[in-house]
Amino acid sequence: MKNDAVRKLNDATATPSRFQWVLARETGLGQSRGSRISKLLLAGMALWLCGCGTLPNSDAVAADVPASKQPQSLKERQRIAGEMFRERCKKAGVFIHRTVEDVEGVFLMKLRPDKINFGNQYLMDDPYGRDVTGDGYIEVFLKDFYESWKKTTSRPQSPGDIRGYDYVEAVDPKDGVRYRYKGTVKATRKMQADAPNVQLELRRNPNFDLNIYEYILERKPSPAPLPRYGVTYDDISTREERDYWIAGSSLRVIDLQTNEVIAERIGYMVDWAQGISVGGRSPWLLAADNACPEFAPQRGATVQATQTVRFVNKSLKPTGAKQ
Repeated sequence: MKNDAVRKLNDATATPSRFQWVLARETGLGQSRGSRISKLLLAGMALWLCGCGTLPNSDAVAADVPASKQPQSLKERQRIAGEMFRERCKKAGVFIHRTVEDVEGVFLMKLRPDKINFGNQYLMDDPYGRDVTGDGYIEVFLKDFYESWKKTTSRPQSPGDIRGYDYVEAVDPKDGVRYRYKGTVKATRKMQADAPNVQLELRRNPNFDLNIYEYILERKPSPAPLPRYGVTYDDISTREERDYWIAGSSLRVIDLQTNEVIAERIGYMVDWAQGISVGGRSPWLLAADNACPEFAPQRGATVQATQTVRFVNKSLKPTGAKQ
């Protein structure tokens, strides 16, 4: 079956009017979104869509773009991007070569950036593989993070499709030290006893716990050899692909004793609107709607967070995980 992202791209390239509808939906120009963008801006967008004009230069375009590169209409850019994307989707997919049971911990060979790339065209930071940022990327791999939810959140149950590991190891790029990470739940402050909602709970239960709990990530220099299994990612985009707002990604699980790749995912996504940022539009977030493998039928960016641990769980089964 043809990938849904390719099918949607085929639909969008069929006629200028179809693409105009897609772009209007994404940028909020449709009447249903109540847009108040000026008639002048709308006229300019119409010119781009019909191929009568060229795209404005993106703020993110690198200064070393060859001068010989001729301006192209949006319609032409879309056609080229569509052809490139379809070719790359032929080699995309999830490939699980081997599974391993009772894995206690994993080594995160590369941490995710602290910031989200919303629309930097040539920043090779793997926008397809975008995940939780900062320490959160480590936390989502930990079993005790999900076990803490019954005390730290209003959701007593952890997500059923994610299994955490006993520990995670990673090198802190600031000092070059490999740390072992675990977490614990601590009472960090107390509720305001005279608050109306707290008073209500105390009337229901005089022993109501006034403590507010938080999950605290803890680390110490690793006392052991490197974990056997590592997780890493790479941005595999080329300059030509980024010229047309295509991002490529490789996510791998590696047996560090044998250097065997036991699982790999190759993915691509494309921004149909070719970087247009009208109305605060975020090109890379919206590109997640046009991805292979697909994230979700709609609003793909909303399910990118925790995508790495979900993929790793397919090949590395945590200790005690129910099969």
